[in-house]
Amino acid sequence: MPLRSKEIFKKFLKWKYKNISNKQFINISSAIIGLLAGLGAVTLKNATHFIQHVLEGAILKEIHENLYFIFPVIGLFFVLIFIKYVVKKKVGHGIPSTLFAISKLKGIMPKHQIWASVITAPLTVGFGGSVGLEGPTVATGAALGSNFARLFHLNQTTRNLLIGAAAAGAMSAIFKAPIAAIVFAVEIFSLELTLASMIPLLLASITAILTSYFFLGDDVLLHFTLDDKFLLKDVLFYVFLGVFTSLVSVYFSKVYFGISDFFSKIASPYKRLLIGGILLGGLVYLIPPLFGEGYETINRVLRGNITAVVNDNFFNSVNNNTLVIGLFLLGLILFKIIATSLTFGAGGIGGVFAPTLFTGSLTGSLFAFLMNYFFGYDLSLINFAMVGMAGLMAGVLLAPLTAIFLIAEITGGYELFIPLMIVASISFMITKRYIPHNIYAAQLAKRGELVTHDKNKNILMFLDINRIIETNFSVITSNMNLGEIVNTAVILSKRNIFPVIKAKTKELAGIILLDDLRSIMFDQDLYGEVRARDIMHAPPEIIDIDKDKMTDIMKKFQDSSAWNLPVVRDGVYIGFISKSKLLTAYRNKLIEVSG
Repeated sequence: MPLRSKEIFKKFLKWKYKNISNKQFINISSAIIGLLAGLGAVTLKNATHFIQHVLEGAILKEIHENLYFIFPVIGLFFVLIFIKYVVKKKVGHGIPSTLFAISKLKGIMPKHQIWASVITAPLTVGFGGSVGLEGPTVATGAALGSNFARLFHLNQTTRNLLIGAAAAGAMSAIFKAPIAAIVFAVEIFSLELTLASMIPLLLASITAILTSYFFLGDDVLLHFTLDDKFLLKDVLFYVFLGVFTSLVSVYFSKVYFGISDFFSKIASPYKRLLIGGILLGGLVYLIPPLFGEGYETINRVLRGNITAVVNDNFFNSVNNNTLVIGLFLLGLILFKIIATSLTFGAGGIGGVFAPTLFTGSLTGSLFAFLMNYFFGYDLSLINFAMVGMAGLMAGVLLAPLTAIFLIAEITGGYELFIPLMIVASISFMITKRYIPHNIYAAQLAKRGELVTHDKNKNILMFLDINRIIETNFSVITSNMNLGEIVNTAVILSKRNIFPVIKAKTKELAGIILLDDLRSIMFDQDLYGEVRARDIMHAPPEIIDIDKDKMTDIMKKFQDSSAWNLPVVRDGVYIGFISKSKLLTAYRNKLIEVSG
């Protein structure tokens, strides 16, 4: 920032502090961030559609489908080159990177995340990557919110709130569903839903949807007309659909995690690109509906036009065989999840929201189709497709409230509210039993870095363990005699505990308390005879800095009733953590987070 601009900005900050309260500024900031998030959503969508329009243009129109095999590889290659030579930093996968910033980076997101996803996500999706734009859109908005907060020196709590507001704005702009967007921000980012947070979320959601209407008009992603109302006699079928969507949700998560683990073992990004890109290209070539986000297929399903979906295949054949149609729908469900996982594994940037909706619509439609065919019922394929989307969202994303309100808003009313509640709650409960954390949060949860609605755990997680380790202890080697211990440690130390280490490896061997020395420290006849290893003993607990989470550390203090516990890394002594300092740090962080 030029010197003149810095002076003007400083004057503005002084004026702001004098004339605008913190609450007012947060509300104003939320509205601005909603506008920016809406612009980000519009930019991402238009950039993706532009790429797809170019690929389907006059030059390639005749051979477009024949190039499905190579398009995804080209897109993923552009993404790899762009990240490696232009960004030169890691580009996170949308919502997971945002959750990590909230939990471990104090709400600070790197500046490159603002613009990197705007380029990489359209390249991924526009060239046929089988993922969505929602995750990158949220990440772009969240990065804008985070850096806006940093620019105006707002605290961590406000940064996190503005990140949530940006996420709500992004979702509101994409789906034109402002209430569901707010629920999404609260449910996924574990924001506290208070009056202080509700107003910023509302403002961001409103300005984002108005921005979307201004640039995109009444155009919506999902086109749905409610022709068949909810009937009480269908309740049992919705219960069964809830179970069915939970099974698909578990399959979705297991496949995603399995393929991610496979690609994580491949060190070379070029190998990942070749393996994932070729496999993805093959799938998209054989099954064209897997190309890109898949909203065209979703809308066909929501119009009840299953024939058009089934006939869009490698053989381009029209098949009216009911069993074949059912098998093809099942294949689309199974392979969409694989295609999505391959896109991420190969280095693509995108989100799982669109694949979840794609899979959910087909799951609901397939369920109703099978019930009608095998048992002679007359279930609405369209209604079950719509409710199936809620079931998959509740299962894969573990966000049942978001699922209910999003589909309710898309349908333009609450006619399907009861079946939405039934399916979403059953799918969530069953899936949660087998998949404890959603795709966004699984890796963070494994490391104990996931923000949840448990405030106590969040505070402990926000604490920086390195800042509460104390190192001003006199260290003793295990072969030191009593005289050396007294003269080099006891006399010089203000502490009453002494760590004992192995001289060569520096590994912690034990501890000696001042009480262990009182009865012999004045007997000079023992100075040359007694060694540290003779009087040391094991500490009640040991803290491993690389393995123990803050919740584990607190539990060790609780179980051992100790006031000081030694800290090691790979067995090597580092220092001590005291219970009093830990509790003081907890109290200060609680005050900070509570605003």
